[in-house]
Amino acid sequence: MSAVQASLPDGGTDRLGRRGRGMLIVLCGAIFLEGIDASMMNVALPSMQDDLDMSPSTAQWVVSAYILGYGGFMLLGGRVADLMGRRRTFLFWLVVFLAFSGLGGLATTPWVLILSRFVTGVAAGFLTPAGLSLITTNFAEGPRRTRALLIYAGIASGGFSFGLVLGGLLTAADWRWVFFAPVILTAVVLAGAVRLIPPDRRPERSPHGFDVAGAVAVTAAMLLVVYAVVRAPEVPVTEAVVVGGAGIVALVAFVVIEHRSAAPLIRLGVLRSGAPVRANLAAILYGGAFFGFVLITTLYLQQVRGWSPIQTGLAVLVVSIDAILSPTLTPHLVRRFGNARVIFGGFLLAVLAYALFLRIDVDWTYAAIFPTVFLLGLSFSLVYGPLTITATDGIAGKDQGLAGGLFNTSFQFGAALGLAVVTAVSIAVTGTDTSPAGLLAGYRAALVVPVVAVLLGTVVAALGLAGNGHRDEIPTRVA
Repeated sequence: MSAVQASLPDGGTDRLGRRGRGMLIVLCGAIFLEGIDASMMNVALPSMQDDLDMSPSTAQWVVSAYILGYGGFMLLGGRVADLMGRRRTFLFWLVVFLAFSGLGGLATTPWVLILSRFVTGVAAGFLTPAGLSLITTNFAEGPRRTRALLIYAGIASGGFSFGLVLGGLLTAADWRWVFFAPVILTAVVLAGAVRLIPPDRRPERSPHGFDVAGAVAVTAAMLLVVYAVVRAPEVPVTEAVVVGGAGIVALVAFVVIEHRSAAPLIRLGVLRSGAPVRANLAAILYGGAFFGFVLITTLYLQQVRGWSPIQTGLAVLVVSIDAILSPTLTPHLVRRFGNARVIFGGFLLAVLAYALFLRIDVDWTYAAIFPTVFLLGLSFSLVYGPLTITATDGIAGKDQGLAGGLFNTSFQFGAALGLAVVTAVSIAVTGTDTSPAGLLAGYRAALVVPVVAVLLGTVVAALGLAGNGHRDEIPTRVA
């Protein structure tokens, strides 16, 4: 098939043909890698905790450090990609991702493990907006870009789901393989990226540089808020309030910095439209619910039910159905009903899925677990891709990195906050009772958090439904 070119707002082209498809495969490979890297830790966490003698609150940071690094530098990553070149940014941070994944596998103390996860997350924070903007600036806005984004989102969510299974298989051999396997996969993606991602066009030049102060402020805000929530059950109330208050101050400082900066991470004008604001708020709530649920579920299956890492991974395998449905079913539903209706339906399914899991007991079988994980996979396929489109649709080409970074920051901050809240609730209820019955009580209480989050998300989605009457046109295939 010959390459067809269509002009883009920023001067790019809709590169089709073999090279265009090859580039999309590489970018999907990178987001798939990031997905499995994040999710494998959930299944491997109990083994790491035992081997390195970590407390539950310390062990939680193995997951949260990655997510906070990811979300904290996503906005800066988007801006760097826009100004320094998307290909250049993508390749450099892919190398960093590879190096620190390897360091995690060699760690013998908790702090080295947590540090490696944080830096790997920072690398992902630069990779993701660079990859997303490579898609949005190489495929013209409209059906082709929408289809490419749905494929990309489906691979991303499928990577997370598959990582739960792969994490179980690798942990059965040795938990360190959940770090070494990504090193191998990263090397493969890097080789493909060097060959298939086209050279950068001359990037936008800014005399004002980068908003490093804003990046530091937003990262500090997230770290302090999450730290306060996680530590709340174990420290005096005043300490938790002070730390949390410092996080709020850092967030206010971030807003002030952005308002005054000559080159802000977030131009407030991007948020004037209601649709991107709703998409980002919905991403916070959905991400928090999903990640919190996955953490509690994997701990429940291994520590209460006594299942092996492999059994745990296989138990949640059906969640990966979203990887099949996102690029196949979801485009047809969006074409017929529009993004807003599909997102709303996805949130309703999530409410049902999490509510069904509130009845967990010490003797639950896989048959009792299956309805929740199946509905959750279906829900993710309906929510994540359309939210990605809504968050970036109508944004100027020069701000696509920013829009993609903002959306992913929202999702990752929600994930970190969700992990922190479910961990805090579980620890507060369980206390010193680490028997299966005591742990079960804590997990049951923590599972209320995802239900509340998606209920709030459903309200946000309903607001989008009321204000969006159009239907999106999506082709059945990518040329």
